[in-house]
Formats: sequence, C-alpha cells, structure tokens
Amino acid sequence: MKYLCIFIPASNEPSSRAKCPVGMRGYLANDTRVRRIAVFTIYRHEMREYVKSLVIWALCVGSVGLLCILLFSGLKESMAEMTESFASMGAFSDAFGMSQLSIATLGGFYATEVGTIHGLGGAMFAAVISANMLSKEEDGHTSEFLFSLPIARGKAVLAKWSAVMSHILLFNLLCVSLYLVGIFVLGEDMDFQRFLLYHGMQLLMQFEIAGICFAMSAFQRKNKLGLALGAVLLFYAYDLMARVIPDLSDCKLFGPFSYANAADLFSTGEIYVEAAALGIVVLAACVGIAHVAYVRKDLAV
Repeated sequence: MKYLCIFIPASNEPSSRAKCPVGMRGYLANDTRVRRIAVFTIYRHEMREYVKSLVIWALCVGSVGLLCILLFSGLKESMAEMTESFASMGAFSDAFGMSQLSIATLGGFYATEVGTIHGLGGAMFAAVISANMLSKEEDGHTSEFLFSLPIARGKAVLAKWSAVMSHILLFNLLCVSLYLVGIFVLGEDMDFQRFLLYHGMQLLMQFEIAGICFAMSAFQRKNKLGLALGAVLLFYAYDLMARVIPDLSDCKLFGPFSYANAADLFSTGEIYVEAAALGIVVLAACVGIAHVAYVRKDLAV
C-alpha cells in the first residue's frame, strides 16, 4: 500500500508526482517513524523475554563472586602460608595464574578465584542469550508473524543483536556492582585500574562469543543451546591447554579467553593487543555473517 502512488498514471507535467493523494503522502511521511517503532518493539520484546535469565545468571555469578571476596578476610592468613605451594604446582599453577600472582593479596585472590567464576559464567551467559536469538523464530513458528511487520529483515536482526548487547552490558553491570560491594566491605587495597581493564576485556570477550553464537543461530532452524555452550567450554579448554602445553602458547590468541585472562591482566596490566584485535575482527565478521545469512535465508513458517 505504501507504494500505491507509484502506480498512479504519470502525466507530462513535471510535478505529476505531487498529485499523489494527500492522505497517502502523509502515510509515506510517517513510514520511517512506523519502522522505528517496529524495530523498538522487537528490541523491547527481546529484552522482556530474557529478563528472567538475566537476573538469575547475574545473581548467581555475582553472588558467588561476592561470597568469594567476603571469604578472603578469613582465608588471608592461611593463603599466605600456601602461596608458595600453589605457585609450585606446575601446570596447574600456570593454567589458573597462581604462578603469576600471590593469592594472599586481594588482587591475586580476585584474579584466580573470582576471575575464573566471572570469566566462565559470563561467557556461558553470552552464549545462552545469543544462541537462540534468530533460530527461535523458525523453531517457534513465529517468523511469519514477525516479518509481516513493516520492517526489513535486516532491521530485525539489528534489533535482536542490540538486545543481546544490552543484556550482556546489564549482566556485567550487576555483577561488577556486587563485586564492588564486597571489596568496599572488606576495605582491602585493590588496583582499580587493572580491575576495570579486566572487566573491559571480559566485556569484549563476551561480545565476541555472543557474536559467534549469533552467527550460528542464523544458520539454524532449531534451537541448539547445547551447541553454543559446548563451544564455550571448548574455547575455555583450549585456553587452558595453550597455557599448559608450550607448543600451543603461540596459538592461544585464537581463543576468546586469551586476552581476557584475569591473571595476565592483573599481573602485567597490559592488553594482549593481537588477540584483542583478532577478537574485534571475529566479532564484526560474525555479526555481518549473521545479517547476510538471515536476510537471504528461506524461513520456515
């Protein structure tokens, strides 16, 4: 209907296009606004649908991290005695960063304990949020209704990806807030510059994993959450092996966990630039692939 005025017979007058009915011109003028409302409606729907998952995951991961921080004061003395023992455990110490940091300090304890919990928990949350974001429309037979809205399919993909990013941002905001509560309650010294650097890299890592799972979702017709969670565990295992096996140390940059490792960031305060740059490229490529694949895909209804 919005292209009705195109089929009005044209005259020889230069201003014949202006003879489109007044009501139709008003409809065309409001077309952009209608599309923006449709995009926002999809975004709001996705935010509401996953809000329970967001709260549950954030409270679980954040609460466990908070509990670990609060336990530090009671374990501080015993940790000081066991620091040398933990640092000399060979491959185990290298894998979890105990050979780089002293777990008798809050920074070292945070990196080895809370860093592991937040890193793996955040990565799994990113996979859960993005794994079914596109495929669920076909799996739930709602694609026919969704794309009857006055919106291009590419705009719908953009709205869904925006919802994924928003959920990840909120997850990290809630978790970091709980961690800060624990740190301030303890009153221990913390290098907040490295603290923020670590969580910034974690955010990038979660975006990268979400982008990979989002691209996988674009090719699926059924929800396959297990595949996404399996990919996260595979990335995590690959990073651990790359830190333990010397022959794989030069290849660890191919894993998303390589540039977001808490022990590396808290001990050196430097970003693994090559791995982070590769992560940004993979993120952009995966989101682009998801967009192109879903736009060209023949959807099941």
